[in-house]
Amino acid sequence: MSLPPPLRVLVVDDSATVRAVLRRILGRSDDLTVIAEAADGAEAIEAVLRHQPDVVLMDVEMPVLDGFAATERIMA
Repeated sequence: MSLPPPLRVLVVDDSATVRAVLRRILGRSDDLTVIAEAADGAEAIEAVLRHQPDVVLMDVEMPVLDGFAATERIMA
């Protein structure tokens, strides 16, 4: 019996340090793979279109476009 493929995760945060920590933490799981990162909501929208992740881990307070607005646009 084969295992399902790992969930593909997009990490979105305006702090490069936070993104690196999240990548390290998530990388410990065999069930998750971080496929891309974005530094603001606008980049997140582009990354979702480009990479088609299963999960988006999104910060709320970011420059350019906050996490709430970016999520609304992604879901539309």
